[in-house]
Amino acid sequence: MFEHRTAPLLPRRAFWMRMARGALVAGGLVFGSLAIGTLGYHGFEGMPWLDALLNASMILSGMGPVDALHTAAGKMFASAYALFSGAAFLTVVAVLFAPVYHRFLHKFHLELEDGDQG
Repeated sequence: MFEHRTAPLLPRRAFWMRMARGALVAGGLVFGSLAIGTLGYHGFEGMPWLDALLNASMILSGMGPVDALHTAAGKMFASAYALFSGAAFLTVVAVLFAPVYHRFLHKFHLELEDGDQG
């Protein structure tokens, strides 16, 4: 049929730039998620800003809430935020590790191609 040649491996400098871009995106996702949680705990539960930040941080990191919730709106928000936090965690991990995984597979593919020709 036809021969397909895979593109060469991305140079290390470009790879690290891709990793840095991913880290910035991941940091933005974490910061944005933390802002949503802080605003929600402050607005729905009436927590002081620092306590709202602490609770949002703990939920986002998977540790669980620090303070007891007293309002129905606060409990509904906390439930939705906990579900959102799980999805946000998976997204951040994917954004951070996708370039590493892609490079590994690409390098593996190149080695297989070289072995077929040799």
